[in-house]
Amino acid sequence: MRKDNPWVTPILLALLVALFALSFVLAPRPGSADEEAFGGTDAAVTAQLEEAGHEPWFTPIFEPGSGEIESGLFALQAALGAGVLGYALGNLRGRKVEREARDKAPAGS
Repeated sequence: MRKDNPWVTPILLALLVALFALSFVLAPRPGSADEEAFGGTDAAVTAQLEEAGHEPWFTPIFEPGSGEIESGLFALQAALGAGVLGYALGNLRGRKVEREARDKAPAGS
């Protein structure tokens, strides 16, 4: 890879930082203390269905005590999923490396 201009990387990093900062400036503000700025689509659809008079079919088995607990459980779920995916990909890569080493080995060994 050739580097023609030494300013490309700093300019791209500055644009990335500016884009990140701009997202905070343009973010919607919550209307009240109870309202979240970035509500999920599940909550929005649930609110619209309840306003239309529809009843939920079932109730949750477990309701976290606060938003922090809910976020923590979601992060734990994401970490476990990433661990399982990483293990599976590493296992597949190890099998491939072992297979290639076996194919390259002399026939008599």
